[in-house]
Amino acid sequence: MSESTLRHHVANDGLDLAFLDFLIHEHHRQTLPRLDMFWDYYRNDLLDSADDETRRYRAAQERGLPWRLTQRAAGSRRRNEIVIENDIAWRIHALTDFMLSKPVTLQSLAPQRERAELIETFLRQVLDANGGLGFLQDLALLGAVHGHVDVLLRTDDLHSLRSPLGLTQMMDEARQRDRIIEQAGRFVLEIIEAPRAIPVLDPTDYRRLEAYIVHHRRVLNQLDRDSILDRLRDRVLGGIAADGRRRSIECAQVWSDALVTEYEGSGDDRRRVKQEINRLGRIPVVHIQNLPQPFFYDGLSEVEPLIPLQDELNTRLSDRANRVTFQSFKMYLGKGIEGFLDRPVGPGQMWATDNPDASIQQFGGDGACPSEDLHIAEIREAMDKASTVTPLAAGVIRDRVGNLTSENALRVTLLGMLSRTEKKRVTYGQGLERLCELILHAADVLGVMPNEPNERRVRLDWPSPLPENTSQRLDDAKKKLELGVPRGQVLAELGYAECPA
Repeated sequence: MSESTLRHHVANDGLDLAFLDFLIHEHHRQTLPRLDMFWDYYRNDLLDSADDETRRYRAAQERGLPWRLTQRAAGSRRRNEIVIENDIAWRIHALTDFMLSKPVTLQSLAPQRERAELIETFLRQVLDANGGLGFLQDLALLGAVHGHVDVLLRTDDLHSLRSPLGLTQMMDEARQRDRIIEQAGRFVLEIIEAPRAIPVLDPTDYRRLEAYIVHHRRVLNQLDRDSILDRLRDRVLGGIAADGRRRSIECAQVWSDALVTEYEGSGDDRRRVKQEINRLGRIPVVHIQNLPQPFFYDGLSEVEPLIPLQDELNTRLSDRANRVTFQSFKMYLGKGIEGFLDRPVGPGQMWATDNPDASIQQFGGDGACPSEDLHIAEIREAMDKASTVTPLAAGVIRDRVGNLTSENALRVTLLGMLSRTEKKRVTYGQGLERLCELILHAADVLGVMPNEPNERRVRLDWPSPLPENTSQRLDDAKKKLELGVPRGQVLAELGYAECPA
């Protein structure tokens, strides 16, 4: 699509319905199946399987198993032995815990210290009102699974909070500060996971949004019973809704620099239900890539490179389970012995026969398969390399780890994971800095806390993901103070906020 055509569609009055339908259809056809697959492999939900006699459920990761394992014998409802070991979820959780196991310290870079303290308090209140550390962990988790995540700033409850002219100046400093902190809880930070987000990018710059669409299905507290048969059954049953499903409606909210437009319905039934001016004058969305991908809006997912390896691991574990099922129990072939099937084989059991050709032959039993064990171990090692997460991060200590009494030895062992953590902290840190700038911009536009652009810069101090010696950290902090490092920066590195005198 040419640049002139796209700019025609993304006009000041929003997207036209034909182009909106095209974007939603393209998102459902191309993007959504891929994102749903990432989530299925991470979550590995248990799905109902009423047609299986052995188990009443099946795991989501079974979609990657070969047909020879998932097929059923003719006329049988029993499946082969299926083993699913989710080696993806715990790696994602370990990466999230390493990056955000402790709160992040936020420090304002405003020129005046009093203003910096007020801004820091205001931003902390906004983050705490939206979940604090839990909000950041959800952000990191969804970003790791889908490859990217967005944060939408909603200020719907701030319509009438702008003070009349001169009122702010008449307030004393304490009342004004309390008012600002009180309004911080009205700033809503909504996490927009990738399946709901449809970005409309600038044709000349993939980093800039021309419009932003939030698309989802809203579940209503109503039954969807629109057919004639349903209405007739309701009338016969006296209005008792015995069957049916909850009604849902397709919703789309389109953000542009000028307007916010809401639509309901789908296809030819889509209609505009609300439109209002975007008071912020910009699209209030912060985009965060999990890992940078040059020249692409989407980031790199932690799940995607692990899917082929996870399928291979599940396949080999299922093959081994089937082999163990058939070979782990010893079986006996009796020849020429009467009543052999009527008496169990066990200690102290005796058979008597006059047949000189009678015999009992033993077969079966599980044997060692070194190549199978080696192959499974190599698959797990490949997953360690692809994800940079080793079992040591989950507390699994193996004999080849060696002596880990020193902090440096532990860092060397977890070098890949620590490097990945630092890389993710760069992308998420830049996103959080842009989010703070957006919050302060909205606070200025809406009259909650007037501020200048040079006061909107912040710095994030991340805690160490590894256990540290507290005494050593305090000694290092004292040395930094002796060298002239600002006290506020030293306290921020220790994870403390400097209290005003």
